[in-house]
Amino acid sequence: MGIADLLGGVAGAGEFGVWLGRLDGVAVFEHQAERTHYSASTMKLPVAIALMRKVAAGELALDQPVIVRNDFASAADGRFGVNQDEDEAPATWTKLGTPVELGWLATEMITLSSNLATDLVLECVGVDAANAVLTEYGSGRSAIRRGIDDRVAQAAGISNEMSPADLAAVLVAVGNDKTAGGEYVRDLLAGNQWNGEIPAGVPAGTRVEHKNGWDTRIRHDGGIVYPPDAEPFVLTVCTTSELPDAEAQRLIASIATGAWNHRNNLEAIR
Repeated sequence: MGIADLLGGVAGAGEFGVWLGRLDGVAVFEHQAERTHYSASTMKLPVAIALMRKVAAGELALDQPVIVRNDFASAADGRFGVNQDEDEAPATWTKLGTPVELGWLATEMITLSSNLATDLVLECVGVDAANAVLTEYGSGRSAIRRGIDDRVAQAAGISNEMSPADLAAVLVAVGNDKTAGGEYVRDLLAGNQWNGEIPAGVPAGTRVEHKNGWDTRIRHDGGIVYPPDAEPFVLTVCTTSELPDAEAQRLIASIATGAWNHRNNLEAIR
């Protein structure tokens, strides 16, 4: 079943966006790719890129200590904390009140998608610096405006948004970044432990540098796939729908399989 057929099969169940292309940044297949969704944890990729820019500039260091705490300034007013019950990365929570290296937090943020680690890294980097990554590579529709679990800001309508096209643009930039910072981010993405979407749709052992995200009605994934017998390709899928979460994951995996099956002639998907 082709990608268009897969999307046709869920028509009316929500909003589904896809961007597929190679590392030259040219799309070979798009479906509602410019429409933004709540970003969920896909925003952690621009945060990681912004971090490495500051490391390269000498403003931050991966080995600098950061005290782990759960208290942050809201983008709206007052302060907020991360909901531990909704954070599926427990290791950061065991470090409360103690110093850890900033690089360790970055690893927790990407490979285990720790929300607490993300807000600690974002506090060091700054929301403006993280958003600047999206502004540089994206269309201007996507944005990082607040930390994870900033409920006060959320209630005030301050949200993080991501489109498949903008997530793809960031991945294309990372995939072509030959600096030490680019390699560092790619290795973090390749170490992602949550692999139920794009990696599940390609053969086991394939290198996939990806960042996914999920929330109520939300399931996204975006990554660079490296077939051993073809050029790398970039795939991003964003879903905001009434599909059961497992079904949304299977949809993304099936789209990845469709892309993989055309890896030697990706343009044929058009």
